[in-house]
Amino acid sequence: MADGIVTLTTSTFDETINSASTPVVVDLWAEWCGPCKMIAPILAEIATEQAGKLTIAKVNVDENPDLAMRYNVMSIPTLLVFDGGEVRKRLVGAKGKGQLLQELSEFLPASL
Repeated sequence: MADGIVTLTTSTFDETINSASTPVVVDLWAEWCGPCKMIAPILAEIATEQAGKLTIAKVNVDENPDLAMRYNVMSIPTLLVFDGGEVRKRLVGAKGKGQLLQELSEFLPASL
């Protein structure tokens, strides 16, 4: 679990998502994907800054194609936001940190 990011596989996915006490942002990515590499350090920053409020997880679609199929992932990176074990939001493509935080703001506690 480097940088506060959880790596999920087919065998750990359901248990991790269903037992999470915070919203989980799952990054579906692949080693060969350029935009996936661009978004990785941004997700690492968000994981550190939002620790305890949000969980960032990664699923390698080449190693876990069944998860990509289950959630109809057609292009990567795709971010799925799970809250209460259900997909609440889907973000496709690489985004900057500000835009990502804005997209995720509804899942974060309001800052005082």
